[in-house]
Amino acid sequence: MLLPKTVRGVIAPAARLIYRPVIEGAHNVPKRGPVILAANHLSFIDSFVIPLVTPRPVAFLAKEEFFTQPGIKGWLKRSFFIGTDAIPVPRGGHRAAQAALELALDVLTEGHAFGIHPEGSRSRDGRIYRGRTGVAWLALASGAPVVPVGLIGTDKIQPVGARLPKLGRITVRFGEPMYFAQPEGSAGAKVRRDVTDDIMAAIQKLSGQEIADSYNELSAAAG
Repeated sequence: MLLPKTVRGVIAPAARLIYRPVIEGAHNVPKRGPVILAANHLSFIDSFVIPLVTPRPVAFLAKEEFFTQPGIKGWLKRSFFIGTDAIPVPRGGHRAAQAALELALDVLTEGHAFGIHPEGSRSRDGRIYRGRTGVAWLALASGAPVVPVGLIGTDKIQPVGARLPKLGRITVRFGEPMYFAQPEGSAGAKVRRDVTDDIMAAIQKLSGQEIADSYNELSAAAG
């Protein structure tokens, strides 16, 4: 099986050569210790772009099916996802969502970087939607700083519904780390909502997207 360092060492330079991404603010990502990279979500490739341009490994959650498909194609997918530090999770329901957050918390507790798209699903109209509060739960439970990330152009590289990526230009903007004080006891719903809104506002400033004052229910229903 391809080793993670091999995947990063081969794919990252190749991707930079082909797509020549514009990377801004990479110095804002702490070189060590737990950190949450919270990004907008425009395309299937978003969760691969960030680990390939970030100056340290970043773990994202990925559907369990990507790790269990048979044959050569399945092996290639599995190798790629493992090589980009993706974490397999089953889909469906509140329990699965909470289990996924617990896995992410384990990553942060071990001092690693974890990437998340607070909107949940990809935007189909280019607007940025309200964030789900899981990102706040992670930040408050772990004490890790949150680095907002604005992705621009990934929807042109691989629009929703497209099977393969096209050539194009991508911009990745890393904002300044955001720190949130851990409340005494468990954080209430209002605290998590306020933290999430602050994170989403920082992401929107980086991406420049039009704001949709609602959750991305359409994309969630469409898959």
